[in-house]
Amino acid sequence: MKIKYDFHLHSCLSPCGDNDMTPYNLVNMAKLMGYDIIALTDHNSCLNCPAAIKAGEQAGITVVPGMELCTAEEIHTVCLFPTLEKALDFSKYVKTTMPQVENDENIFGNQYIMDETDRILGSEEILLTTASGISIDDVVGKVTEFDGAVFPAHLDRASYSVLSVLGFMYPEMNFTCAEFTHKAYIPQYEEKHKLLKNMKHLRNSDAHYLENMLEASETIDLPECTPQAVVNYILGK
Repeated sequence: MKIKYDFHLHSCLSPCGDNDMTPYNLVNMAKLMGYDIIALTDHNSCLNCPAAIKAGEQAGITVVPGMELCTAEEIHTVCLFPTLEKALDFSKYVKTTMPQVENDENIFGNQYIMDETDRILGSEEILLTTASGISIDDVVGKVTEFDGAVFPAHLDRASYSVLSVLGFMYPEMNFTCAEFTHKAYIPQYEEKHKLLKNMKHLRNSDAHYLENMLEASETIDLPECTPQAVVNYILGK
């Protein structure tokens, strides 16, 4: 069945995310915009996924637990998981690989952890926008250890994408799917980077503000509207 999706959204846990981008707000905005399924993918953390999943259950929209992981090379990748337990375990692991730099809220912004009613439970003290210790060559294997799937983020952007940082992709990265913005003309990238012709393509918003969220338009075919089905789709199962 055709499923309307956005698999790259940030909450107020991401320091560059707006404080109004709460789990409750983003889930219900996605519902109003016509989505069937979304993923919460904060920078280097899954700590607002429990709230988003609960808000999604109440709103009638499926939420995939995820993360936008910054690799050691400062390349952004989107990691999605079939269960909240796996996502939180991966989040704990990623934190052990990151530099223990304290977040300065006056410079970088808040990193709020919330419940499904937008009650602030606390803040992540470690700055989440730093690079993790996981390399681009190892990210697929590491995410697979937690039963997840991963794809390189916003390939058509001039920063923090694998193409902007390295200039190319190679088979050993083992990606099966790639993300573009809604503005990208994908055939242009397929012509220059032949590996993309054999990969699935997704278009996501990467919204950090409620006003950056887009009306639902992109669809994929899934047998069911579940996180596991999304992971299987990305992996080609």
